[in-house]
Amino acid sequence: MTYNPEKPYKDQILGLIKKTWKTRYVSVYEGTYAVFKRKFAYHEVDHTDGIGTKGVYHWEARTLKNAVLDALAMNLNDLAMARATPYKLQCHLILPKDDGKAILDIMKNLVAECKKRDIAITGGETSIQNNIRGLDISLTVSGFVKEKRKNQFRAGDVLVGLASSGLHSNGFTTVRKIFGTKRYQEFMESTKIYSDVISRLDEKYDIHGMMHITGGAYTKLKGIMRNVDVIILNSHELKPQPIFKKIYSKGVSDIDMYKIFNCGIGFVMSVPGNQAIEITSKVKDAYIIGEVASGTNKVRINSMFSDRRIIF
Repeated sequence: MTYNPEKPYKDQILGLIKKTWKTRYVSVYEGTYAVFKRKFAYHEVDHTDGIGTKGVYHWEARTLKNAVLDALAMNLNDLAMARATPYKLQCHLILPKDDGKAILDIMKNLVAECKKRDIAITGGETSIQNNIRGLDISLTVSGFVKEKRKNQFRAGDVLVGLASSGLHSNGFTTVRKIFGTKRYQEFMESTKIYSDVISRLDEKYDIHGMMHITGGAYTKLKGIMRNVDVIILNSHELKPQPIFKKIYSKGVSDIDMYKIFNCGIGFVMSVPGNQAIEITSKVKDAYIIGEVASGTNKVRINSMFSDRRIIF
């Protein structure tokens, strides 16, 4: 397909994103660029992320809705750690060829998800790059924070893990290296969006530390540790997807499994013990996976793949 720099689908995209402009948080006015006015006066935070190497599989399989969910999850889940409410975003679509149908499908799905969450789409860009194989959906999402609170694991806390839907959107460079041109359905499964449930839990429970398990996987926990050790014992109830054991069987070490992949847990919270029990009894796919103890900022994991103990 020949690239048309006039982008004939531009007006259709504008018509779509206008559907997100009536929200509780901003007023948006049409102009050369969308001009918006906030309806609140809180501290704010911005976050940018995309779907990376996974975009190759989404493009080949045309799983465009799942690609949108991946891009949103990578941003909304990270903003949840800042206790931020997302209210607007900008979108940068990168595709290997000019495909108006794919672009409109992506935008229709993005608009639908944003309307569910009162997020206004205030602009973006479509970039056609014929030197790449897959698509990317890069979003910059803005959120406001009503109350600034420290995000830090506390000694004596219990760790609650929220199950992942599989690989999520990390580790795909390793996946491609292992599996080559093979494509399994698990490669296109979308990342779980945890921000909605996290915001509800944060209103009711005393969540001290939160971490979205993405790039760097369990090494990321070290970023919110101060004079403590995190001990992950896993859960007998947790049944991670078979894809992780399939990857492990290809020769990936225990330490690399927990450095690269979520291994069945996509989000980790540290809370007082009595609250951890209540959360796991009320929230689907929530498990007690370990504890926080006084220490020297080490992450200690009992591998679910062998009898090895991993220390970061």
